[in-house]
Amino acid sequence: MSTDTASAQPATTPSADDTSPGDPAAVPRGPVTSASYSITVRLTADGDPASIGRIATAVGQAGGAVTAIDVVESRSDGLTVDVTCSAADAAHSEEMVAALRAVPGVTVRKVSDRTFLLHLGGKLEVASRVPLKTRDDLSMAYTPGVARVCLALAEHPEDVRRLTIKGNTVAVVTDGSAVLGLGDLGPGAALPVMEGKAALFKRFADIDAWPICLDTQDVDEIVRAVELIAPGFGGINLEDIAAPRCFEIEARLRAKLDIPVFHDDQHGTAIVALAALRNALRVVDKQLPDVRIVVAGAGAAGSAIVHLLLEAGAGQVLVWDREGILSPDDDRLSPAKRSLAEQTNPACTRGELPDALVGADVFIGVSAANVLPVEALAGMAERAVVFPMANPTPEVDPVRARQHAAVVASGRSDLPNQINNVLAFPGVFRGLLDARATEISDGMLLAAAEALAAVVRDDQLNANYIIPSVFDPAVTPAVAAAVAEQARAEPGATAEVSGIEVLTEQ
Repeated sequence: MSTDTASAQPATTPSADDTSPGDPAAVPRGPVTSASYSITVRLTADGDPASIGRIATAVGQAGGAVTAIDVVESRSDGLTVDVTCSAADAAHSEEMVAALRAVPGVTVRKVSDRTFLLHLGGKLEVASRVPLKTRDDLSMAYTPGVARVCLALAEHPEDVRRLTIKGNTVAVVTDGSAVLGLGDLGPGAALPVMEGKAALFKRFADIDAWPICLDTQDVDEIVRAVELIAPGFGGINLEDIAAPRCFEIEARLRAKLDIPVFHDDQHGTAIVALAALRNALRVVDKQLPDVRIVVAGAGAAGSAIVHLLLEAGAGQVLVWDREGILSPDDDRLSPAKRSLAEQTNPACTRGELPDALVGADVFIGVSAANVLPVEALAGMAERAVVFPMANPTPEVDPVRARQHAAVVASGRSDLPNQINNVLAFPGVFRGLLDARATEISDGMLLAAAEALAAVVRDDQLNANYIIPSVFDPAVTPAVAAAVAEQARAEPGATAEVSGIEVLTEQ
């Protein structure tokens, strides 16, 4: 999962690599194929031994990549085979199928989209952690034995985290109003993303998370719904809720609940961006308090990034959104954007994104696709750092950005330096749950960013490796330990110790 970004949708300036809509060869397409657009085509081929070669050649000439050819049935007059191949996008998949239909002696029988097949029936299930094979098992796990545990918890509610799933369970809550970079799709269409998030929690931190998709975008109703379900969870992960509504929801829930509330689109993105920036500045030998930073996008992610940058000691930050460079004297700004402007632009500088970038050391984009001509990067300072992170299409082409920047990172998995929220949120929640935290603070977010940055050792650090892989086994334990340590150090940030004696080692 790449970085989820802010909901800002500014009027875009066509970038230099925009192409004429009348040019069929000019359809924007990623430089490489992806498993997310992979298909399996079942086809029959005649008995010509060269048929398989022609099939692979057709896919290659269409720009695809054959990843497998499996024989389903062999007959004297030919073969039935499943050809699995990956494409750059959905339209490219159709082009490959058309190319296969044109191969002499080949008949396409069926086309299956592997991504949709993976989602059939959903991606989650519930499994029991205890055996239920005998009457004794049932009598302890359920009635009558469970009644003893219920009575004990009624007397010692602080032990609910220890004797129920609450201690290892997170609710992934959305209203479906800002799904990935796709916009307001509603709660049903958001469910596959929430399932995926829950699967990531389990894979990377062994946390049991559950998707909660609410059929309302009313702030009062969302807050009340989460309040009502909170007793069954050890933490709340807000996800894909549009700004500025997400700010109020998070603030009110933090004030009301005795468990941590974390908006991943804001704070997860901010943690990973800060960690990546710390290491990028090490590469270019610059210091955070000294550099000039431009952030494109004043939505959920942009606001949180700016806040954490300032907490970490950044001295010079400008924010750009659809109104231009955010200035405190601009009457068009919403209260949230005005607050950002007051924190970052006391000189009331005005202008557009290329103006803000003149002389800047760092660009961080969490706005919208192709809002920045690549030529504008030439006006940045020497040894510039560029993070175009809009999802799914960045603000500027990361490949072309390398002509003007010393370090480039993005949300894309097909390029070096992927800034991905999965580097943060599993470890953050693992640490919060382990420490029995009741809240999350800026100190914990900073600790997570420092720990994530430190996973990249000095002997590993270079312009193409400023952030570890999401599959690096050191990431989650490092982030979790740092967050837990910080939580235990902050007065009132953790729950009471248990009061029920259990005759086993805890």
